[in-house]
Amino acid sequence: MTHYLVDASNVIGSRPDGWWRDRKAADDRLIAAVARLPSGEDHYTVVLDRGGKNWEHDGVTVLHASRPGRNAADDRIVDEVEQADDVDDLVIVTGDRELRRRVEERGARVASARRFRDQLDF
Repeated sequence: MTHYLVDASNVIGSRPDGWWRDRKAADDRLIAAVARLPSGEDHYTVVLDRGGKNWEHDGVTVLHASRPGRNAADDRIVDEVEQADDVDDLVIVTGDRELRRRVEERGARVASARRFRDQLDF
């Protein structure tokens, strides 16, 4: 099983389609698109920059940043990597170079945010 941790801001921001006009709607579209991916044994977790309650949507886990501010979602992703039972099963979806460095130092693999978004229907 592969567990994908998706850096929502990076995936959404990889295409300038006007997402900034309604950030919550962009987040919701991303989550719905990820839920439509064929999962098989894979699991997807979308990590949002904005605070709020963590929840599930059609098999997708949605996590919010643990704190407000710059790099909050990145820190949440690093926390998830550090708490993982098996880091070999993790793939972090991001285009953020610093986040990439941080998670690779901890043994996680990284996938391109742009390539991931290209797979989505949104």
